Amino acid sequence: MTLDLLSIRAAYPALRDGHAYLDGAAGTQVPESVIEAISAAYRVGIGNEGGAFPASDRSGAIVAAARQAIADLVGGDPRGVVLGPNMTTLTYRFAYALSRTWGPGDEIVVSRLDHDANVRPWVQAAERAGATVRWAEVDLPAGELPAEQYDTLLSDRTRLVAVTAASNVLGTMPDVAAITKRAHDAGALAYVDGVHATPHSPIDLAELGADFYATSAYKWSGPHIGTVVAAPDLLETIHPDKLASAPAEVPERFETGTPPFADLAGVTAAVDHLAGLDPAATGDRRRRVLASMAAVEAHEQAELAHLLDGLAALPGVRLLGAPRRRTATAYFTVDGHTPRAVAEHLAARGVNVWNGHNYAWELTAALGIRDHGGAVRAGLVHYNDRSDVERLLAAVSELG
Repeated sequence: MTLDLLSIRAAYPALRDGHAYLDGAAGTQVPESVIEAISAAYRVGIGNEGGAFPASDRSGAIVAAARQAIADLVGGDPRGVVLGPNMTTLTYRFAYALSRTWGPGDEIVVSRLDHDANVRPWVQAAERAGATVRWAEVDLPAGELPAEQYDTLLSDRTRLVAVTAASNVLGTMPDVAAITKRAHDAGALAYVDGVHATPHSPIDLAELGADFYATSAYKWSGPHIGTVVAAPDLLETIHPDKLASAPAEVPERFETGTPPFADLAGVTAAVDHLAGLDPAATGDRRRRVLASMAAVEAHEQAELAHLLDGLAALPGVRLLGAPRRRTATAYFTVDGHTPRAVAEHLAARGVNVWNGHNYAWELTAALGIRDHGGAVRAGLVHYNDRSDVERLLAAVSELG
């Protein structure tokens, strides 16, 4: 299915300012339907949950709908959808709760491919518990994360493996299923960071083998909401700190404070938007999400190929990473110009990109660029078109 880019782009008010929004890896714009859903929640009146009045009931319904929508997006169980302000906060919460059962002699495995939000919480938790941290290394310069290395990293003392479903700078999509199978064979849990993967391809938790799957709605056209999805039975075995008066049930016992009800209405609208990207898709929302995201992946990969070929042809441009499977993300440097200077040059020409390490702390150190300004990152999402790519290539070519 070919996406109707004119209709999709028309749904995003922010795109009318004339800029090429190639900063999707740091967060997407939102369609009118999400804006309206958030506004409508406030307009009709909402209250805290548990009250004896209609506004309270509406808030409860919003929360339930958001859990179901997220479950439909990733193939999970709505009873296992934990909501929070962002992936980093939730990962710290799970790291603290899970590590309460760790001790000296226990081991965890993290990877240098990951965003630091799926590294530092686990490393710090292991240090507090006296557990050992083992590192999965990135094969450079390609930027792959070989699954075979886990054969020597894992043991019967491994308690958790944290791995990304996609690098937020190189775009590398490792063989997560092969890694999680090895983790499970060793008796360990697998915590998968899906923040960068979810906007770019169909996601199925069962296929990935993720015990915990983290994602952020603002990366897939929603508001700033994070979530971790797990099996309810698994969540039942974990006991985070909570207020004495807070719910003891899962998933609520993992959620601190009052939820942002209106934003959660926007989460549901964002999933509905994604499910409708392929107008020919039929069936329930889960089926339509899978069909639409497959179309998104095909569209983005075509534009990525054009972007990578164009950058590779420009003198002085160095592309970082060449993984076999990757999201629509390009990370590059330009000789004679700092990454910040390149980003500023592009911004002056109406092209939005990011520069720096982008929290890929270990990976950019391994690449030798973390302490030298990192690199320039261009991230395509489903609403980007060929004109966005051409504008970036034209602007970069001026630096040669």
